[in-house]
Parts: sequence; structure tokens; C-alpha cells
Amino acid sequence: MANPIWIMTSAFDQLNLDQTVEKALEIGSQGLDLCVFRKDGTRDDFVATHLDYEIFGPEDAKQLLEKFNGAKLRLSIGAFDNLIGGDPAERIKNQNHLLRLIRMAYLLGGDENDVKVGTFVGYNHEFGNQEGGFEKNLLEYQRIFGPIIRYSNSLGVTVLYENCPMEGWRSSGHFGTFNNLTGVLAARKIMYELVPEVNHGEIYDPSHDIWQHTDPVEVIKNTDMNRLKRIHVKSTRNNPDPFWGNMYPMQEVRAEWAKKAGIPSSTNPWDRHHYEATLPGFGLGDSMDWRAFVNILKERNFSGPFEIENEAFLSKQTGNMGAIVQGCKAAVQNLAPLLYELGENGWQYPESAYKPLSEMNRADIPLMTMERLS
Repeated sequence: MANPIWIMTSAFDQLNLDQTVEKALEIGSQGLDLCVFRKDGTRDDFVATHLDYEIFGPEDAKQLLEKFNGAKLRLSIGAFDNLIGGDPAERIKNQNHLLRLIRMAYLLGGDENDVKVGTFVGYNHEFGNQEGGFEKNLLEYQRIFGPIIRYSNSLGVTVLYENCPMEGWRSSGHFGTFNNLTGVLAARKIMYELVPEVNHGEIYDPSHDIWQHTDPVEVIKNTDMNRLKRIHVKSTRNNPDPFWGNMYPMQEVRAEWAKKAGIPSSTNPWDRHHYEATLPGFGLGDSMDWRAFVNILKERNFSGPFEIENEAFLSKQTGNMGAIVQGCKAAVQNLAPLLYELGENGWQYPESAYKPLSEMNRADIPLMTMERLS
């Protein structure tokens, strides 16, 4: 068993698809998780749109499969927004966009080609602010995602939830920073009870649990491995804070109070937890034992891709393409001895493990919408 290393294409929002494929080959990866965010979406952080979802049809799917087979790469697709909360109009657009991506994945072969669809669930704070708000969010998830997952199941497509709490999705004036239901394993466990279909699961990113002071090894020990399909490669360096502690988010207070007291105060929604995004093997060390993490995944027979999600302060956040590519290359080289056997050319993904995508030539199907689905 040799896990491939893929790249999530949010790191290459400056490039088109062909240029991104070239970078993937230069870096030495075996696949791409193609970001296909709404062009009119509300997010402006680590987003990209590498497929023209508005006109995507069977011929586009055929050409895309040929392109990736020509490059000996595999693929998935995804977009990550709030589907159960936030502005009601945007919420519906996000739900319909997920349905659009499910259709695209079907045309690309779906589970037959291991083309999964990545998404967030999001969080509804109108419910969350009430007593029993977490349970109400789970019920809202069931109401919205139950029909979506059953539709996806009918097409042979699996939907995957990423576990980022999206801690910066609300202004610093709010006390809490939990903005995505799938941010804790307990919620994910309940979700599969509420929507029992087998065609939904997880993209697990250990960095989010690290800054929550949770050991990713223990998370994997308690994860249903039939649900785990992807691992995000992203690190976190925790920075202890003597003023606010590391259990609750830093709060926003009046600037004059903070200055007079000599304490830090939140100045933007993303600075509230004391950590720095890193990539394993690039620049700063991190607060995670990658060897122990990979070992537990091997023990539990995880066979899916490790996807580099480059949001690192010293790499993606520089805006410098050279540094972005460097960070990805470093992550590949850092993981190689943990994932692969030693050969004549060192630790490398074995060419014999590559399997081309099947050419599907599927007939077109109409776009589904939440209005039609319900």
C-alpha cells in the first residue's frame, strides 16, 4: 500500500488549470483536489475555481479525464462554504452549488474513479445561540444534507466533509469561534447516525485538532475508517498565550483598554487562536508528531491520498509562487520516508501504484436544485 500525495488547488489560485497541472508535476504529486468555488461566493480566503462549473458537461468531463491521464494524475473536486447557516440567499446558492459539483463528479466517474466531492457543512448561529443549539444544528444538517446525500448516492458519488471549525467566519465581537459543524469528531459520529448512507465521509485535517489541543492520533483511533477518504497535509505551530489562555478565543476589547493594560486584543476574526499555519518540513517546526500520525493511519489501513493544503505563513501566505512551490515540495519530501519504501532513487511513490482514470463517456443529466430535490 502506497498512499499518493495530492495537492489542493487553493494554493494555486493565481494559475489556470493547465498551469496548476504543470506545478503538480514539478512538485512530484500524484493528483489534484480541484477547488471549484462559486465565482460569486462570499469567501475571499484560500479559494480558487479551476473548472468552469457553469458549462461543464459530458464532453468537458471526457477532456478533463484525458488531460489528467496524460499527466498521470488523479483528481477530486470541492468547494467549502456554509450550507446550513449564514445569509439565507447565500445558503441556498451554496447548497445548489454542491448539487452542481455532485453532477460534475458523476460525469467524471464518481466513486468508480474515486472522484469525491469535498464540502463544509457550516453552522447556523440562529439555532446555536439557543439552548440546545448544537442539537438543533445537527437536525438542520439532517434536514438539508439527508436529501443531498441520497441524491448523491443515486449517482454513485461520495461527499466528504472537512473538519475545519472555520474559526474566523464571524467577527471578533462574538464570543465563540465554532462555525462548522464537522469541526469535532463527536458531531461527525452523530451525523452518520442521522444520515446513515455509506456515500459520505471525511477529509481529515489534523492541524485543526492540534490548535484545539486534541491529539490527531487519538482522533484516528476513534474514527470509522470506512468514512475516512482523504488526509489534509497541513501543520500548526501552537503559540502559548499568557493573557488569554489557549482554551477560549482571544476577545475583542477597546483598543485603549488593551493599550493601557498592555495586552493583545483581536484585530481580525482570524487572529483569535494562538497558532501559526505551517507545512511539515518547511521552515518552522510544528506542534505535531507526523511519524506517529502516519503510523496510526498505516495501522488502520488508510489507503487514500494525503492532500497538501498549503495555507502556510511562510509559503502560501507570502503570495510568492516560488515559496508556494517550495513549501509543497518540502511537504512531499518530508512525507516520502514515512509513506514509501526505499528504492534506488530514495523514498519515492512507486510508479506501479498509479492507476489511470477510466474514461466514462456518461450521458448528461439535468442540473438538480434544492427546490426540485425537496
